[in-house]
Amino acid sequence: MQESFQKKRRRNLLIRLRPILRWVVKLRSSPRAIAGGLGVGLFIAFTPTVGVQLILAIIAATLCNFNRPAAMVPVWITNPVTVAPIYTFNYWLGLKFIDGPPLSEVSGLFIDIGRTMARMEFWNIKDQFLAVLQMGKDILLPLLLGSIVIGTITGLFLYLFSMKLLSIFFSRRSRRRLLNNREK
Repeated sequence: MQESFQKKRRRNLLIRLRPILRWVVKLRSSPRAIAGGLGVGLFIAFTPTVGVQLILAIIAATLCNFNRPAAMVPVWITNPVTVAPIYTFNYWLGLKFIDGPPLSEVSGLFIDIGRTMARMEFWNIKDQFLAVLQMGKDILLPLLLGSIVIGTITGLFLYLFSMKLLSIFFSRRSRRRLLNNREK
């Protein structure tokens, strides 16, 4: 009974992710380049670089020879709704290594940054980035360290997971094409 429930949950998740997966698979690139783009994009999504994340994702993907559109997708994880919980968690983790103001004081600042981002126009990149920089060094250093740790772990995990998934899919697709060509 429990096994069928878990299979059903996995199938429902894949059904919800199907449009994104279809888009990713249609990218004209190797599994390594697409997975690398996704991993780099997720790493950047967790860094306190709101406002310039898309630009950084494109630059990093280009420098690493990864797929640029794939790198841009995960960056959207950081948005006005999610910036406060993401930055609060990253700051909490950074506090384990570097001293800074108490989390209770700083979490309100992250909520304010999310509210400010919600009121700004999308292309108001400079003001979004300046809002983060104005936090001060005592907040920014633990936030940056926690963000790098979380970004590295999640980016690496997404890279490995998507590399495996894309490799399986691409090999199945090439086998199907080969069989179709033989039948013709």
